[in-house]
Amino acid sequence: MMPPAGCGSLAAVLLAGAAFAQTHKVSDADVAAVQRSAILIDTHNDVTSDTVDGLDVGLRRSTGHTDLHRLREGGVSATFFAAYVDKKYAKTGESAHRTLEMIDTIRHDIVGRYPARVRLALTAADIEAAHREGKFAALIGIEGGHAIEDSLRLLRDYYALGVRYMTLTHVNSNNWADSSGDVDDPSVTHHNGLTPFGRDVVHEMNRLGMMVDISHVADKTFWDALETSTAPLFASHSSCRAVSGIPRNMTDQMILALAKKGGVVDVNFGCEFVSQKSADAGLPWMTKIMAAPDDATRTALTAEYRKSIVRATLNDAVDNIDHIVKIAGIGAVGIGSDFDGVECTPVGLDDVSKYPNLTRALLQRGYSSRDIRLIYGGNVLRVMRSVEAESARLRAVHSASVILSTDRK
Repeated sequence: MMPPAGCGSLAAVLLAGAAFAQTHKVSDADVAAVQRSAILIDTHNDVTSDTVDGLDVGLRRSTGHTDLHRLREGGVSATFFAAYVDKKYAKTGESAHRTLEMIDTIRHDIVGRYPARVRLALTAADIEAAHREGKFAALIGIEGGHAIEDSLRLLRDYYALGVRYMTLTHVNSNNWADSSGDVDDPSVTHHNGLTPFGRDVVHEMNRLGMMVDISHVADKTFWDALETSTAPLFASHSSCRAVSGIPRNMTDQMILALAKKGGVVDVNFGCEFVSQKSADAGLPWMTKIMAAPDDATRTALTAEYRKSIVRATLNDAVDNIDHIVKIAGIGAVGIGSDFDGVECTPVGLDDVSKYPNLTRALLQRGYSSRDIRLIYGGNVLRVMRSVEAESARLRAVHSASVILSTDRK
Protein backbone atom coordinates (compact mmCIF):
# COMPACT_ATOMS: atom_id res chain seq x y z
CA MET A 1 0.00 0.00 0.00
CA MET A 2 1.29 3.47 -0.85
CA PRO A 3 1.78 5.91 2.03
CA PRO A 4 -1.12 8.31 2.60
CA ALA A 5 -1.10 11.51 0.56
CA GLY A 6 1.18 14.11 2.11
CA CYS A 7 3.35 11.61 4.04
CA GLY A 8 7.05 12.11 3.42
CA SER A 9 8.76 13.29 0.25
CA LEU A 10 8.29 11.89 -3.23
CA ALA A 11 11.89 10.70 -3.07
CA ALA A 12 11.06 8.66 0.03
CA VAL A 13 8.02 7.16 -1.67
CA LEU A 14 10.06 6.19 -4.73
CA LEU A 15 12.88 4.75 -2.62
CA ALA A 16 10.38 2.72 -0.63
CA GLY A 17 8.87 1.44 -3.85
CA ALA A 18 12.29 0.53 -5.23
CA ALA A 19 13.19 -1.34 -2.02
CA PHE A 20 9.85 -3.16 -2.14
CA ALA A 21 10.49 -4.17 -5.77
CA GLN A 22 13.87 -5.65 -4.81
CA THR A 23 12.37 -7.82 -2.09
CA HIS A 24 9.00 -8.67 -3.60
CA LYS A 25 8.66 -10.78 -6.70
CA VAL A 26 5.51 -10.06 -8.67
CA SER A 27 4.31 -13.18 -10.45
CA ASP A 28 2.40 -13.41 -13.69
CA ALA A 29 -0.51 -14.73 -11.62
CA ASP A 30 -0.43 -11.59 -9.45
CA VAL A 31 -0.58 -9.38 -12.54
CA ALA A 32 -3.35 -11.43 -14.14
CA ALA A 33 -5.44 -11.32 -10.96
CA VAL A 34 -5.30 -7.52 -10.84
CA GLN A 35 -6.05 -7.23 -14.55
CA ARG A 36 -9.13 -9.44 -14.14
CA SER A 37 -10.44 -7.50 -11.16
CA ALA A 38 -9.98 -4.02 -12.62
CA ILE A 39 -12.27 -2.03 -14.88
CA LEU A 40 -9.53 -0.34 -16.88
CA ILE A 41 -10.76 2.93 -18.39
CA ASP A 42 -8.55 4.97 -20.73
CA THR A 43 -9.99 8.47 -21.00
CA HIS A 44 -8.28 9.54 -24.22
CA ASN A 45 -7.47 7.56 -27.37
CA ASP A 46 -7.05 9.07 -30.84
CA VAL A 47 -7.35 6.01 -33.08
CA THR A 48 -10.46 7.75 -34.43
CA SER A 49 -8.22 9.98 -36.54
CA ASP A 50 -7.46 6.78 -38.47
CA THR A 51 -10.88 5.11 -38.40
CA VAL A 52 -12.46 8.24 -39.89
CA ASP A 53 -10.17 7.67 -42.87
CA GLY A 54 -11.08 4.01 -43.23
CA LEU A 55 -9.02 2.05 -40.68
CA ASP A 56 -10.74 -1.15 -39.52
CA VAL A 57 -10.13 -1.21 -35.77
CA GLY A 58 -11.19 -4.86 -35.67
CA LEU A 59 -8.12 -5.97 -37.62
CA ARG A 60 -4.77 -6.39 -35.91
CA ARG A 61 -2.30 -3.92 -37.33
CA SER A 62 1.46 -3.66 -37.11
CA THR A 63 1.47 0.13 -36.82
CA GLY A 64 -0.21 2.56 -34.45
CA HIS A 65 -1.18 1.84 -30.88
CA THR A 66 -4.76 0.58 -30.95
CA ASP A 67 -7.01 -2.16 -32.32
CA LEU A 68 -9.64 -4.37 -30.72
CA HIS A 69 -7.25 -7.35 -30.48
CA ARG A 70 -4.63 -5.39 -28.55
CA LEU A 71 -7.25 -3.73 -26.36
CA ARG A 72 -8.34 -7.18 -25.22
CA GLU A 73 -4.74 -8.29 -24.67
CA GLY A 74 -4.14 -5.20 -22.54
CA GLY A 75 -7.23 -5.82 -20.44
CA VAL A 76 -8.77 -2.48 -21.40
CA SER A 77 -12.44 -2.38 -20.40
CA ALA A 78 -13.48 1.03 -21.71
CA THR A 79 -12.06 3.88 -23.74
CA PHE A 80 -13.14 7.43 -24.36
CA PHE A 81 -12.41 7.84 -28.06
CA ALA A 82 -11.52 11.36 -29.10
CA ALA A 83 -13.79 13.25 -31.46
CA TYR A 84 -10.76 15.36 -32.27
CA VAL A 85 -11.38 18.54 -34.27
CA ASP A 86 -8.20 20.05 -35.73
CA LYS A 87 -7.89 23.82 -35.33
CA LYS A 88 -7.85 24.19 -39.12
CA TYR A 89 -11.61 23.49 -39.17
CA ALA A 90 -12.23 26.55 -37.00
CA LYS A 91 -10.57 28.69 -39.67
CA THR A 92 -12.82 27.34 -42.42
CA GLY A 93 -16.08 27.30 -40.47
CA GLU A 94 -16.28 23.49 -40.63
CA SER A 95 -15.80 22.59 -36.95
CA ALA A 96 -19.32 21.22 -36.47
CA HIS A 97 -19.12 19.22 -39.71
CA ARG A 98 -15.87 17.62 -38.63
CA THR A 99 -17.21 16.95 -35.13
CA LEU A 100 -20.15 15.05 -36.57
CA GLU A 101 -17.80 12.99 -38.74
CA MET A 102 -15.72 12.11 -35.68
CA ILE A 103 -18.76 11.19 -33.60
CA ASP A 104 -19.97 9.04 -36.48
CA THR A 105 -16.70 7.13 -36.76
CA ILE A 106 -17.04 6.11 -33.12
CA ARG A 107 -20.70 5.18 -33.35
CA HIS A 108 -20.54 3.58 -36.81
CA ASP A 109 -16.98 2.37 -37.50
CA ILE A 110 -16.21 1.09 -34.00
CA VAL A 111 -19.49 0.35 -32.19
CA GLY A 112 -21.73 -0.31 -35.18
CA ARG A 113 -19.22 -2.45 -37.00
CA TYR A 114 -18.57 -4.75 -34.04
CA PRO A 115 -21.79 -4.89 -31.96
CA ALA A 116 -20.97 -8.34 -30.59
CA ARG A 117 -17.73 -7.04 -29.08
CA VAL A 118 -18.30 -3.33 -28.46
CA ARG A 119 -21.03 -1.42 -26.66
CA LEU A 120 -21.63 2.34 -26.67
CA ALA A 121 -21.55 3.58 -23.07
CA LEU A 122 -23.20 6.77 -21.89
CA THR A 123 -22.97 6.40 -18.11
CA ALA A 124 -20.80 4.86 -15.41
CA ALA A 125 -23.42 2.11 -15.06
CA ASP A 126 -23.12 1.37 -18.79
CA ILE A 127 -19.37 0.80 -18.41
CA GLU A 128 -19.95 -1.62 -15.54
CA ALA A 129 -22.69 -3.43 -17.48
CA ALA A 130 -20.43 -3.84 -20.52
CA HIS A 131 -17.71 -5.23 -18.26
CA ARG A 132 -20.12 -7.81 -16.82
CA GLU A 133 -21.18 -8.78 -20.35
CA GLY A 134 -17.58 -9.23 -21.46
CA LYS A 135 -17.90 -6.37 -23.94
CA PHE A 136 -15.64 -3.42 -24.56
CA ALA A 137 -17.25 -0.06 -23.70
CA ALA A 138 -16.74 2.77 -26.18
CA LEU A 139 -17.36 6.36 -25.08
CA ILE A 140 -17.12 9.71 -26.85
CA GLY A 141 -15.19 12.81 -25.81
CA ILE A 142 -14.88 15.93 -27.95
CA GLU A 143 -11.36 17.37 -28.14
CA GLY A 144 -11.53 21.09 -28.86
CA GLY A 145 -14.23 23.52 -27.70
CA HIS A 146 -14.35 25.21 -31.10
CA ALA A 147 -16.44 22.15 -32.04
CA ILE A 148 -19.56 23.86 -30.69
CA GLU A 149 -19.09 26.94 -32.91
CA ASP A 150 -20.10 29.17 -29.98
CA SER A 151 -23.52 27.51 -29.77
CA LEU A 152 -25.06 25.90 -26.70
CA ARG A 153 -27.59 24.32 -29.06
CA LEU A 154 -24.79 22.40 -30.76
CA LEU A 155 -23.41 21.42 -27.35
CA ARG A 156 -26.79 19.93 -26.46
CA ASP A 157 -26.96 18.12 -29.82
CA TYR A 158 -23.56 16.54 -29.21
CA TYR A 159 -24.69 15.34 -25.80
CA ALA A 160 -27.76 13.77 -27.43
CA LEU A 161 -25.41 11.94 -29.82
CA GLY A 162 -23.52 10.42 -26.89
CA VAL A 163 -20.70 12.87 -26.12
CA ARG A 164 -19.86 12.69 -22.42
CA TYR A 165 -16.94 15.06 -22.12
CA MET A 166 -15.52 18.04 -23.95
CA THR A 167 -12.01 19.43 -23.74
CA LEU A 168 -12.61 23.17 -23.44
CA THR A 169 -9.81 23.99 -25.88
CA HIS A 170 -7.30 22.17 -28.03
CA VAL A 171 -3.94 23.78 -28.89
CA ASN A 172 -5.83 26.85 -30.08
CA SER A 173 -7.70 29.41 -28.03
CA ASN A 174 -11.31 29.73 -29.16
CA ASN A 175 -13.78 32.59 -28.84
CA TRP A 176 -14.50 31.85 -25.19
CA ALA A 177 -11.50 30.04 -23.63
CA ASP A 178 -7.72 30.37 -23.71
CA SER A 179 -5.46 27.43 -24.60
CA SER A 180 -2.04 26.58 -23.22
CA GLY A 181 -0.98 26.02 -26.83
CA ASP A 182 -1.01 29.67 -27.86
CA VAL A 183 -1.41 31.64 -24.63
CA ASP A 184 1.97 33.33 -25.18
CA ASP A 185 1.31 34.15 -28.84
CA PRO A 186 0.69 37.91 -29.11
CA SER A 187 -0.98 37.47 -32.50
CA VAL A 188 -3.86 35.52 -30.89
CA THR A 189 -6.79 37.23 -29.19
CA HIS A 190 -7.01 36.06 -25.58
CA HIS A 191 -9.64 36.44 -22.85
CA ASN A 192 -7.72 36.02 -19.59
CA GLY A 193 -9.27 32.58 -19.10
CA LEU A 194 -12.99 32.03 -19.68
CA THR A 195 -15.33 34.65 -21.10
CA PRO A 196 -18.87 35.01 -19.68
CA PHE A 197 -20.05 32.76 -22.51
CA GLY A 198 -17.31 30.27 -21.58
CA ARG A 199 -18.77 30.13 -18.10
CA ASP A 200 -22.18 29.51 -19.68
CA VAL A 201 -20.65 26.57 -21.56
CA VAL A 202 -19.37 25.08 -18.31
CA HIS A 203 -22.75 25.60 -16.61
CA GLU A 204 -24.56 23.93 -19.50
CA MET A 205 -22.14 21.00 -19.44
CA ASN A 206 -22.91 20.62 -15.73
CA ARG A 207 -26.64 20.66 -16.45
CA LEU A 208 -26.36 18.14 -19.28
CA GLY A 209 -24.08 15.77 -17.41
CA MET A 210 -21.08 16.26 -19.70
CA MET A 211 -17.68 16.16 -17.98
CA VAL A 212 -15.58 19.32 -18.19
CA ASP A 213 -12.10 18.40 -19.44
CA ILE A 214 -9.31 20.88 -18.72
CA SER A 215 -6.47 19.20 -20.62
CA HIS A 216 -5.00 21.72 -23.12
CA VAL A 217 -6.39 24.82 -21.40
CA ALA A 218 -4.33 27.79 -20.22
CA ASP A 219 -3.73 27.95 -16.48
CA LYS A 220 -6.17 30.86 -16.01
CA THR A 221 -8.82 28.94 -17.94
CA PHE A 222 -8.32 26.03 -15.56
CA TRP A 223 -8.86 28.21 -12.49
CA ASP A 224 -11.92 29.88 -14.03
CA ALA A 225 -13.43 26.50 -14.94
CA LEU A 226 -12.73 25.14 -11.46
CA GLU A 227 -14.47 28.14 -9.90
CA THR A 228 -17.42 27.96 -12.30
CA SER A 229 -18.22 24.26 -12.35
CA THR A 230 -20.51 22.78 -9.74
CA ALA A 231 -19.37 19.26 -10.69
CA PRO A 232 -15.87 17.76 -10.48
CA LEU A 233 -13.55 18.52 -13.40
CA PHE A 234 -10.99 16.15 -14.85
CA ALA A 235 -7.92 16.22 -17.08
CA SER A 236 -8.47 13.55 -19.71
CA HIS A 237 -4.81 13.36 -20.81
CA SER A 238 -2.33 15.44 -18.80
CA SER A 239 0.63 14.64 -16.56
CA CYS A 240 2.72 16.49 -13.94
CA ARG A 241 4.55 19.74 -14.63
CA ALA A 242 6.81 19.05 -11.64
CA VAL A 243 8.08 15.94 -13.46
CA SER A 244 8.08 17.30 -17.01
CA GLY A 245 7.74 21.05 -17.26
CA ILE A 246 5.63 21.43 -20.39
CA PRO A 247 2.66 23.85 -20.40
CA ARG A 248 0.21 21.01 -21.14
CA ASN A 249 1.01 19.37 -17.81
CA MET A 250 -0.52 20.41 -14.50
CA THR A 251 1.20 22.17 -11.63
CA ASP A 252 1.06 20.70 -8.14
CA GLN A 253 -1.27 23.52 -7.09
CA MET A 254 -3.66 22.69 -9.93
CA ILE A 255 -3.57 18.95 -9.22
CA LEU A 256 -4.33 19.51 -5.54
CA ALA A 257 -7.15 21.97 -6.25
CA LEU A 258 -8.69 19.62 -8.82
CA ALA A 259 -8.52 16.73 -6.36
CA LYS A 260 -10.09 18.76 -3.54
CA LYS A 261 -13.10 19.28 -5.76
CA GLY A 262 -13.31 15.55 -6.48
CA GLY A 263 -11.53 15.59 -9.85
CA VAL A 264 -9.01 13.24 -11.43
CA VAL A 265 -5.81 13.73 -13.44
CA ASP A 266 -5.55 11.03 -16.11
CA VAL A 267 -1.88 10.53 -16.92
CA ASN A 268 -0.81 11.04 -20.53
CA PHE A 269 1.77 8.47 -21.71
CA GLY A 270 3.33 10.70 -24.39
CA CYS A 271 7.10 10.72 -23.86
CA GLU A 272 7.29 14.52 -23.49
CA PHE A 273 4.53 14.43 -20.90
CA VAL A 274 6.19 11.96 -18.53
CA SER A 275 9.93 12.66 -19.02
CA GLN A 276 11.82 15.95 -18.89
CA LYS A 277 14.58 14.48 -21.07
CA SER A 278 12.03 13.58 -23.71
CA ALA A 279 10.42 17.02 -23.43
CA ASP A 280 13.74 18.83 -23.81
CA ALA A 281 14.42 16.90 -27.01
CA GLY A 282 10.91 16.86 -28.43
CA LEU A 283 9.13 20.05 -27.40
CA PRO A 284 10.85 22.32 -29.96
CA TRP A 285 9.73 19.92 -32.67
CA MET A 286 6.20 19.69 -31.33
CA THR A 287 5.96 23.49 -31.29
CA LYS A 288 6.96 23.59 -34.95
CA ILE A 289 4.55 20.78 -35.85
CA MET A 290 1.60 22.46 -34.13
CA ALA A 291 2.40 25.75 -35.88
CA ALA A 292 2.71 24.14 -39.33
CA PRO A 293 0.67 26.08 -41.90
CA ASP A 294 -0.50 22.99 -43.80
CA ASP A 295 -0.67 19.19 -43.68
CA ALA A 296 2.33 18.70 -45.99
CA THR A 297 4.59 20.81 -43.78
CA ARG A 298 3.27 19.06 -40.68
CA THR A 299 4.04 15.65 -42.19
CA ALA A 300 7.59 16.69 -43.12
CA LEU A 301 8.29 18.13 -39.68
CA THR A 302 6.89 15.01 -38.01
CA ALA A 303 9.26 12.83 -40.04
CA GLU A 304 12.20 14.94 -38.85
CA TYR A 305 10.97 14.83 -35.27
CA ARG A 306 10.84 11.04 -35.31
CA LYS A 307 14.58 10.96 -35.99
CA SER A 308 15.31 12.88 -32.77
CA ILE A 309 12.91 11.17 -30.37
CA VAL A 310 14.22 10.44 -26.87
CA ARG A 311 11.93 7.75 -25.55
CA ALA A 312 10.65 7.79 -22.00
CA THR A 313 10.37 4.60 -19.94
CA LEU A 314 7.66 2.74 -18.10
CA ASN A 315 9.18 3.99 -14.85
CA ASP A 316 8.77 7.59 -16.03
CA ALA A 317 5.05 7.00 -16.42
CA VAL A 318 4.82 5.44 -12.96
CA ASP A 319 6.76 8.38 -11.52
CA ASN A 320 3.95 10.67 -12.65
CA ILE A 321 1.36 8.43 -10.99
CA ASP A 322 3.49 8.40 -7.83
CA HIS A 323 3.72 12.17 -7.84
CA ILE A 324 -0.04 12.70 -8.07
CA VAL A 325 -0.66 10.16 -5.30
CA LYS A 326 1.95 11.80 -3.12
CA ILE A 327 0.49 15.29 -3.32
CA ALA A 328 -3.23 14.60 -3.77
CA GLY A 329 -3.99 11.01 -2.76
CA ILE A 330 -4.87 7.76 -4.49
CA GLY A 331 -8.26 9.11 -5.54
CA ALA A 332 -6.76 11.82 -7.76
CA VAL A 333 -5.17 9.77 -10.53
CA GLY A 334 -6.35 7.86 -13.59
CA ILE A 335 -5.18 6.85 -17.06
CA GLY A 336 -5.53 8.98 -20.22
CA SER A 337 -2.90 7.45 -22.48
CA ASP A 338 -3.29 9.60 -25.62
CA PHE A 339 -2.43 6.47 -27.63
CA ASP A 340 -2.52 7.16 -31.36
CA GLY A 341 -2.42 10.86 -30.53
CA VAL A 342 1.28 11.01 -29.61
CA GLU A 343 4.32 10.15 -31.71
CA CYS A 344 6.36 8.68 -28.85
CA THR A 345 5.29 6.27 -26.12
CA PRO A 346 7.43 4.95 -23.24
CA VAL A 347 9.47 1.79 -23.62
CA GLY A 348 7.28 -0.88 -22.05
CA LEU A 349 4.07 1.05 -22.76
CA ASP A 350 4.33 0.78 -26.51
CA ASP A 351 0.61 0.33 -27.19
CA VAL A 352 -2.71 -0.64 -25.58
CA SER A 353 -1.66 -4.27 -25.19
CA LYS A 354 1.09 -3.38 -22.68
CA TYR A 355 -1.02 -2.47 -19.65
CA PRO A 356 0.05 -5.67 -17.86
CA ASN A 357 3.56 -4.15 -17.77
CA LEU A 358 2.13 -1.11 -15.99
CA THR A 359 0.23 -3.36 -13.57
CA ARG A 360 3.45 -5.21 -12.74
CA ALA A 361 5.36 -1.95 -12.24
CA LEU A 362 2.66 -0.58 -9.92
CA LEU A 363 2.66 -3.78 -7.86
CA GLN A 364 6.43 -3.58 -7.63
CA ARG A 365 6.19 0.00 -6.38
CA GLY A 366 3.95 -1.21 -3.56
CA TYR A 367 0.49 -0.34 -4.83
CA SER A 368 -2.21 -2.76 -3.68
CA SER A 369 -4.73 -4.34 -6.03
CA ARG A 370 -7.35 -1.94 -4.59
CA ASP A 371 -5.09 1.04 -5.37
CA ILE A 372 -4.65 -0.14 -8.95
CA ARG A 373 -8.38 -0.67 -9.41
CA LEU A 374 -8.92 2.95 -8.37
CA ILE A 375 -6.21 4.23 -10.72
CA TYR A 376 -7.40 2.11 -13.62
CA GLY A 377 -11.06 3.01 -13.46
CA GLY A 378 -12.57 3.42 -10.02
CA ASN A 379 -11.67 7.10 -9.77
CA VAL A 380 -13.07 7.95 -13.20
CA LEU A 381 -16.29 6.05 -12.44
CA ARG A 382 -16.65 8.14 -9.28
CA VAL A 383 -16.23 11.38 -11.25
CA MET A 384 -18.76 10.22 -13.82
CA ARG A 385 -21.29 9.41 -11.12
CA SER A 386 -20.74 12.80 -9.48
CA VAL A 387 -21.28 14.58 -12.80
CA GLU A 388 -24.41 12.51 -13.45
CA ALA A 389 -25.75 13.26 -9.97
CA GLU A 390 -25.12 17.00 -10.33
CA SER A 391 -26.90 16.95 -13.69
CA ALA A 392 -29.92 15.29 -12.10
CA ARG A 393 -29.93 17.91 -9.33
CA LEU A 394 -29.69 20.83 -11.74
CA ARG A 395 -32.39 19.43 -14.02
CA ALA A 396 -34.68 18.95 -11.03
CA VAL A 397 -34.08 22.53 -9.90
CA HIS A 398 -34.82 23.77 -13.41
CA SER A 399 -38.02 21.72 -13.62
CA ALA A 400 -39.16 22.98 -10.24
CA SER A 401 -38.52 26.59 -11.24
CA VAL A 402 -40.48 26.13 -14.47
CA ILE A 403 -43.42 24.63 -12.58
CA LEU A 404 -43.30 27.45 -10.00
CA SER A 405 -43.17 30.05 -12.74
CA THR A 406 -46.14 28.43 -14.52
CA ASP A 407 -48.15 28.30 -11.27
CA ARG A 408 -47.70 32.04 -10.80
CA LYS A 409 -49.19 32.88 -14.18
